[in-house]
Amino acid sequence: MKAEFNTPWIVQRADPYIYRHTDGIYYFTASVPAYDRIILRRAASLEEIRDAEEKTIWNKHETGPMSCNIWAPELHFINGGWYIYYAGGEKDDMFRIRPYVLKCTGSNPFEDSWEEMGPMRAAEKDEFSFTSFSLDGTTFESKGNRYYIWAEKVGTGKQISNLYIAGMKTPDRLETQQVLLSTPDYEWERKGFWVNEGPAVLIRNKKVILTYSASDTGANYCMGMLIANEDDDLLDPGSWHKRSLPVLQSDPAKGIFGPGHNSFTVDEDGRDILVYHARTVSEIEGDPLYDPNRHTMLMQIKWDENGEPVFRF
Repeated sequence: MKAEFNTPWIVQRADPYIYRHTDGIYYFTASVPAYDRIILRRAASLEEIRDAEEKTIWNKHETGPMSCNIWAPELHFINGGWYIYYAGGEKDDMFRIRPYVLKCTGSNPFEDSWEEMGPMRAAEKDEFSFTSFSLDGTTFESKGNRYYIWAEKVGTGKQISNLYIAGMKTPDRLETQQVLLSTPDYEWERKGFWVNEGPAVLIRNKKVILTYSASDTGANYCMGMLIANEDDDLLDPGSWHKRSLPVLQSDPAKGIFGPGHNSFTVDEDGRDILVYHARTVSEIEGDPLYDPNRHTMLMQIKWDENGEPVFRF
């Protein structure tokens, strides 16, 4: 792969998600600065994704649900079908954010049309999931079971964003009630806002590696990590072990600020790659959420003697 690491690779694309399909084709999607649509790129290599055609596959509604703040789309291939998980708000209540699902009508996610499946649905008798500000849903399979992890705010006043996990019944419905995985325990998760969000999963060395993002979306943004053994009960919070320090954070010497909201992929040589967004300046005028200059970057993941990932610029 010839793409440079830890430098803006695709500019003004936040919350990046790259999926490499079984045929070797790469797909890229991300939040766009206007937060008004879902885009998709495809190419035969990571290097080619950077300059590949970008196609809008879905546009926000004019009113009601999904009419603003279209955030963090992810493309997944589940049981032979293509799905996109994303979050959206309402024009008249822009932070009434909820998770939604799109399904491709055919076998080609770039060429075929997409249809709305509606909101992600909680399991029967689950009175809590998706009732408040909820976003950043991701899904993964382990030992024949499929799981959904997302961020949801709780509390009154200045709410706290936690991470939850549940089993999935169908691509748009949970099978089990939510389980709390992580809450902002540490000072580095509480800068500006108390936030855990943007979960991403990588399974290697019989470990389920969960990275997430913390604090506000400016230079304070950083990555945390939890790890579970693949053979353990992933719906038992005791199976997960949380790192007490961030695994990736701003590095002024490298000119990288607010790294986070990552995904994982592999390059053409099979090396594990971290896909993340970051800024190249520390000072932002106004609300950092509406500054467009979060850029997609790539990093080659290293591995330590315990089979755990090391993220280093």
